Amino acid sequence: MKVILTEDVKGQGKKGDVIDVSDGYARNMIIKKNLGVEATPKALNDLKLRQQNDAKVAAENLEQAKAFAKEIENWKVELQIKTGEGGRTFGSISSKEIAEAVKKQYDKTIDKKKIVLDEPIKALGTYDVKLKLHSKVTATMSVHVSEM
Repeated sequence: MKVILTEDVKGQGKKGDVIDVSDGYARNMIIKKNLGVEATPKALNDLKLRQQNDAKVAAENLEQAKAFAKEIENWKVELQIKTGEGGRTFGSISSKEIAEAVKKQYDKTIDKKKIVLDEPIKALGTYDVKLKLHSKVTATMSVHVSEM
């Protein structure tokens, strides 16, 4: 019996896959536990339409991420940190602080998890910070750290 999986099933396939399993396994395991539905012509057509819609939404998200990346390239975020004698800093600048500064200066919300810092910023100066906006789109913005 052909079945369309509505959930991931270990050893069988992922959500959206059309698999061929025995009738008993399909009726007693997959359909009974709402892990899939029988692959009728209507269900197959619905799956095809859903996959086309998902592909369209993914393409739109990719275009939005590319447009936002171009906008970010021109940003220069200003941050201040306390310093002591000889320009030594107290603490460091984290991705959370960068996200808050972007919110204040550009009125845009960026998730702190998307900001990629190899290590926290612990010195004064200008740094290039990468943002992972999409699995295929990475942008770089300039962060200037100055003395308070």
